[in-house]
Formats: sequence, C-alpha cells, structure tokens
Amino acid sequence: MAGPTPPTGPRIPGIGLAKGLAVTLRTMTKKTVTAQYPDAQPDLPPRSRGVIALFEENCTVCMLCARECPDWCIYIDSHKETLPAAAPGGRERSRNVLDRFAIDFSLCMYCGICIEVCPFDALFWSPEFEYAETDILELTHERDKLREWMWTVPAPPALDPAAEEPKEIAAARKTAEKLAAATQAEPTDPTDPADPQGGDS
Repeated sequence: MAGPTPPTGPRIPGIGLAKGLAVTLRTMTKKTVTAQYPDAQPDLPPRSRGVIALFEENCTVCMLCARECPDWCIYIDSHKETLPAAAPGGRERSRNVLDRFAIDFSLCMYCGICIEVCPFDALFWSPEFEYAETDILELTHERDKLREWMWTVPAPPALDPAAEEPKEIAAARKTAEKLAAATQAEPTDPTDPADPQGGDS
C-alpha cells in the first residue's frame, strides 16, 4: 500500500511559462548547429541506407531478390543464351543473360531483404539519397542508374584484428603449407640435367 503523498505548497502561477522561456533563452545564446543543406552536405553514417546499387556482373538472374521483395518493386527481364561446348564432345551449356533490372523506389520501403538474400553479392546499399523527381513515374530506376550508384558504395569495414580467421582462408593456407612441405620433401634426382649441383662433373 502506497504511503501518503507529501503535501505540496501553493503553486506559483506562470511557473511553467517561466521554465519554458528559460530554456528558450539558454538555447538562443548557444551557437547554431544547423547544417544548411544543400550548401553543406550531411555527414552520413557509414551504414546509411540511401539507395540500392547493382553490380550486374555478379547477377545470375536467379530472381531471388524479386521473389522475396515484400513490395514487388523489383523488375527483372532476361533471356537464355547457349554456350558452345568447352571441349570437343562436351555438352552445350545455357546461361541467363540480364536484359532489365529496375527498382521502383516509389514502392520500395528500404527493408534490405533483397540485399540480404542475394547469394552472389550483386546488390549493395549506397549512401546516395539525392534522387528526388518531380514525377513519380521517374522513380523507377533502370540498371544503368543502379550501376552508377555502385561506385558510391563505401568499402566494407576492416575486420576486427582479434576476430577468428575465416575458415576459407585458414583452409587455403593449410593446403598451401602442405603443398610447400611436399615440394621441399621431394628428393632431387642427381642425374637431372636441370640440377646444377647434381650429375657428374
């Protein structure tokens, strides 16, 4: 059970107004920190979500990004090409060729699902944000524009020096060390003409 509330003294009329004016006066004496955009460009955080950039060389037209998009704002068109056999008697191969990759940014909600599900690292966040248009139809950007934004994507942050080494790099180094050890352990043939120390003098 709560105890009795302490008695309050008589309220001074206008105390709230005086406190508000005091905050205003303190703020007026401080230096302004407003960035005058667009004359001063904002200092964006490194992981800011501006627009989605496309690195089309990595795109295999798997359609995973378009299928997982909750807004259905990604449009992809492609066609199949037949590649000749690499060796005589081999089979011909077919591959998908990207014809169109467009994103309607009037529908996009910047959830980043398309970037996360892309298995081949073809989509990236770009910090670019100045792409306003006067017509909503012009907010559908094709792959040429998405590729231009690719060159504004910041480099990934450096790895933590105390972090565990990636398994792929560790496996590759172990394989290289084994090959180097096997090469050094092989005995040289004394009759080998390529060996300057071996053979009869």
